[in-house]
This record gives sequence, C-alpha cells and structure tokens, in this order.
Amino acid sequence: MREAMLKTDNGRRDGALDALKWLALLSMVLDHLRYVGLSLDWLYVPGRLAFPWFCLAMAVNLMRLGEREGRPSGQWRYLGWLLLFSGLSEIPYRLFVPDPDTLNVLPTLALGLLVARGWQRPRGLALALGLAALLLALGFSRWLMFGALGVLLPLALVLVLRRSWYFSLLPGALCLAANQWETLFPAARLGNWVATCGIAACLLAPLLGVMLLRVLRGCPAPAMRRWAYGLYPLHFLLLLALRASL
Repeated sequence: MREAMLKTDNGRRDGALDALKWLALLSMVLDHLRYVGLSLDWLYVPGRLAFPWFCLAMAVNLMRLGEREGRPSGQWRYLGWLLLFSGLSEIPYRLFVPDPDTLNVLPTLALGLLVARGWQRPRGLALALGLAALLLALGFSRWLMFGALGVLLPLALVLVLRRSWYFSLLPGALCLAANQWETLFPAARLGNWVATCGIAACLLAPLLGVMLLRVLRGCPAPAMRRWAYGLYPLHFLLLLALRASL
C-alpha cells in the first residue's frame, strides 16, 4: 500500500495528492483568518496542518522524481516556481501579517526542496545546492518561517514515506519543534486548550497526511496545477480586503 501511494495509474494525476494540497491550502487560509480582526484564536489548531501537508506533498513529488532520473528538469521547474512566488508573495504577506519577523513560507519550502533533493542525489550540482541550502537555513534560521527545522521537514518526510505508519510520528516531533513549542508547552501546562490541541496537531499532522493519501487514493479532486502558486499571494490580498471591510 505504501508503494502504491507513491505511484499514479498510467500517468494520470494523483487525486489524493491534489486533495491533500487543497486541504493544506484550506488549513493555511483558516490559520490566517486569525488576523482579520475577529476572535478566532482557535483556528491556530487546524492551521498547524498546512505547512507539514505542503511538505508532504513536496516529499511525494520528490520521491516520484527520484524514480524518473531521466527527467531531472522537473525539480528545477519546481524550484523556479517556488523562488518566483517567494518574491511575489513577500509584499502581500507583509501587508497582511502584523509585524512579521520572518519571510513568507515559500523560501523555507524552496530550501527544503534543495536539501531533500541533495540527500536523494548526493553528487554533483544537487549535492552542492543541498549543502548550500542547509548552510543558509542554519545561518538565517531566525528569518525563515519555521526556521532551519522547517527546512528539514521535507527531507524527514521523504525518509519515512516508505516506512510503517508509526515512523510518521518522527516528522511530527520535528514539526512541533519547528513551531512555537517554547510558547505552546507553558500555555498547555496552564490549561490552555488551544495550545494543547496545537501540540497534538503538530505531532499528528504528518501521520494524518499520510493516512489521507492512502484513504483518498483515486479521489476525483480538482487538479492543482502551476496556477495554484498564485493563490498564495492572492489569499493575502483577499484577507486584507476582508479585514479592511470589517
């Protein structure tokens, strides 16, 4: 079953993977609704699913790229789109998020892609870029959303995709460490249910994502193609307009 999860039928799109991406996008939008001026702090909990699910989608794509070494251009197109929209998204991100102390999430994903690919192909350009990305992540961790540990999450998911389900709890621990665990644990000890559920969401997000890929196999979800990169900066602008109207 785990091998089947990483393959598509006769070259067709994987509906389960598209469904996971849509659910990750929904989780992200729910998370950012906390900043529109309403009392929606509880949306922090489903928001913890977005980043690990985007990383899981990346890990599945990287595993498939690794099985098609004759077509290495796919990884560079992937990286190119991430870098392009990293730049295009920064201004909408800073307009919407109050006093941001990191870049938007796409630079973290771009570095994560390079690190994971460098691990997959430990030679030549892929290895050099992977090492450079890792050094950048370590040196500039404070300016990256989810920090250097977030950069390592796609690689962690690549390493567990072909293993038994319980190995997915290890990336869950990494996901928790990449989030605000210094704030979450003290708040949970004081009885804050949002913090407690947030810890659980971080720990279980990779496992839930893997289970969704298995359960939703064959799901007729709308294809999320390259145009979907534009949804990231666009959703900031839409939520900014919503906040201005409230």
